[in-house]
Amino acid sequence: MRHILHRSVIALCAAAACVSTLAAEPNDIATSLETILASGRLALLRDRNFVRDREPLQQLYARRNDALVWFQGDDLTRQGVLLLQTLRAADDYGLRLDDYDGTTLVYQAIDLISNRSASPTVRAELDLGLSVAAARFVCHLHFGRIDPRSAGFNLTAPRAPFDVATMIERLATSEDFAQSIAGVEPHFLHYQLLKRAMHRYRKLAVDRELTDLPDFKPRSIKPGESYEGIPALRRLLIALGDLPADAITSDTLLDDGLASGIKHFQQRHGLGVDGALGHKTFSALTTRLSMRAEQLALTLERWRWLPEFNAPPIIVNIPQFRLFAFRSTEDRAADILQMDVIVGKTYPATRTPVFTADIKYVVFRPYWDVPASIIAKEMLPAIRANLDYLAKNNLEIVSSVDSNATPVSPSPEAIAQLATGVMRLRQRPGPDNALGLVKLMLPNPYNVYLHSTPTRRLFNEPRRAFSHGCI
Repeated sequence: MRHILHRSVIALCAAAACVSTLAAEPNDIATSLETILASGRLALLRDRNFVRDREPLQQLYARRNDALVWFQGDDLTRQGVLLLQTLRAADDYGLRLDDYDGTTLVYQAIDLISNRSASPTVRAELDLGLSVAAARFVCHLHFGRIDPRSAGFNLTAPRAPFDVATMIERLATSEDFAQSIAGVEPHFLHYQLLKRAMHRYRKLAVDRELTDLPDFKPRSIKPGESYEGIPALRRLLIALGDLPADAITSDTLLDDGLASGIKHFQQRHGLGVDGALGHKTFSALTTRLSMRAEQLALTLERWRWLPEFNAPPIIVNIPQFRLFAFRSTEDRAADILQMDVIVGKTYPATRTPVFTADIKYVVFRPYWDVPASIIAKEMLPAIRANLDYLAKNNLEIVSSVDSNATPVSPSPEAIAQLATGVMRLRQRPGPDNALGLVKLMLPNPYNVYLHSTPTRRLFNEPRRAFSHGCI
């Protein structure tokens, strides 16, 4: 389908170059544009209602005195042809072709250019259709096509002003159309690397047999053991880049070379790194590469949700259990400070929320002010059963969260006030403090922050979802 429609765009270029008819009267075009803009509906679009996109389009056409944007006389401009090609390649950006009516607009343009008697209304409709598609495309490319709040992500930080009308006009007059489109995308190097990875996985996905490894009995295949799928496994690991193409390995045994490739794959996918072919590793290896490409496309969308950073960011990849502290948006992996982290458990009340916030200050040897939910669900029963629980865990009851608050005696009255929220519970600074020796404060509605921890053994686990939400 892509190749057929690509030829249609080429045919469109040829038609635009050779057709020469009298242009419709400007006033007729202007009247048609004004009428369609006032109605907010275009029959040739799949989503006929474009009211949400109307305001910048009204600004665009008003600046041009209601002249067509993508046509010069009867001919589609070079930028108009490039716009159609870009809309047809929306999936190259991790977007969806159907959202921009690229196929419909291509054939509409061919029909219009071939029709010497097309009415002003038809010309105005197609020009507006191209402008609506362009507006949706650049907005999706800049902000994302989905509202992050619908996915439970609080990524609504202020963004730099984005003038859609100016952007469309820039595209319509640009000498370097591709560069103008690139200027709309996130300016993060890793966004571009991710896009390349998506293209690569889509190419690999054409070979559907690549991930077809022979299954095995319900046990893991350890280094040194035989496995009938060794040749297929070697081919897959080389294709994925986890094993050098010139690696010399056994054809029957899971030798050290193949185990090294498996370890590299396991590390990339957050699995236990043991070089063995266990069932979790096997499941990850045999996941269809088309699905991996779709995952990468969805990750591109998440990148578009991020704000424009005024300072090098610290990004926590929650499912990877990893923190990345950037020096600039052009950092490569070797330039980024990286460390393993522990994040919230996967339950709704304890998972780490997705949000953005500014780190404001650092506290050394902090108190831990125990959240009310943890007091009620986990600590009050233990305190009531045994008052020694407080001293044993270095806890004290206080009347406020002020670090200078004076502790009160753990009397039945104080415990009753603790249960109703009048009193607070905190853990004194020390080596067993739940926050460790330092916390980085980033004010947010979730009361989540970055802190150290005394339970360092948990960092040895491949899946580190153990906290109540903090990192």
